[in-house]
Amino acid sequence: MPNNAKPAGKTEPQKSSHFRLSPISRVNAEHYRWGHECDAWHLVKDPAFTVIEELIPPGAAEVRHYHKKAQQFFYILSGEAIMEVEGEPTLLAAGTGLWIMPGLRHQIRNPSSGPLRLLVISHPPSHGDKHTD
Repeated sequence: MPNNAKPAGKTEPQKSSHFRLSPISRVNAEHYRWGHECDAWHLVKDPAFTVIEELIPPGAAEVRHYHKKAQQFFYILSGEAIMEVEGEPTLLAAGTGLWIMPGLRHQIRNPSSGPLRLLVISHPPSHGDKHTD
């Protein structure tokens, strides 16, 4: 088989208009702020899903909310978080995560004295689907 031939039945992955074949980090990702002092970077911003790295300073928290469509996975990179889901708090240490389904009221906060770094993966994207009522 020639070097550039593809095996039968194999297709190239679909590339969105946002696809980049280069390393993505906080250095070159789209940045935004939320809350009073929290930072976020869109590592992947696609119509189907997003991957966001967030930095939450000590004592900061997101407002309690839910999403009608988006499911999310929160993965702690460093620090620790308390994720409250439907009134039940769960401590998340570095290297652990929590999957939140649509409709569940949730709130993440940083109870520690150090910064919290985490990934938030949403399908579909959660921006525009945040409800506090």
